[in-house]
This record gives sequence, structure tokens and C-alpha cells, in this order.
Amino acid sequence: MLWQNLLFRVLLSGGIVVAASEIAKRNSLFGALLISLPLASIMTMIWLHYDTGDAEQIAVFSKEVMWLVIPSLVLFIALPVALAKGMDFWPALGLSVLLTSMCYGFGLMLASRLVASA
Repeated sequence: MLWQNLLFRVLLSGGIVVAASEIAKRNSLFGALLISLPLASIMTMIWLHYDTGDAEQIAVFSKEVMWLVIPSLVLFIALPVALAKGMDFWPALGLSVLLTSMCYGFGLMLASRLVASA
């Protein structure tokens, strides 16, 4: 039963990514809307509730996600700026991922201090 549950989760999660990429081919705004929804976070909270029933764990998870969404925005700022400046896609993506990773490091440090003290 465990493997079936995991397989369902993998297929559902992957299906959302595939759906967003297929929709984005036809309409980038709707593809962006689908992928910007916090579906992964919502599904994770549902699975945490289903698996543990621990409201405190879900609350902590939710706070940590909130603090880590902020540095993830760097990717969506840096990538279009780099592309608009004429940078090729792969170097622009690499630079954006590097900048985002650096911000994640700072965000992890900040989240660990703020969530732990709350």
C-alpha cells in the first residue's frame, strides 16, 4: 500500500508540471498561473495531515515555506532581466539559479532563526 501511495503522489505532482508546461505552450499566462499556485505546498500539507495528523508540524512547515518563497522570487526577477540584456538562455538560467541559491542560503539562515524563536 505504501508504494501505491507514493506512486500516486509522484504521478499527481508530475502531472501538474506536465500540465503547466503544455498549457504554457498555448498560453504562457495560464501556464504561469497554474505553476504559481502553491499546489505543491498544499499537497504537502494535506499529506502531512494524512500521514501525521500533527497540526503543529504543518504550522511550522507553512511558516518555513513562507520564509523560503521570498528568496525563490529572485529567480523570476533575475532570469527575465538577464534574457532582456541579451544573455543566452542557459547562462541566464545558470546565473539566476546561482543568485537564487545564494538567497536561499540567506533565507534558510533567517528562517531557522525566526521560526525557531517563534
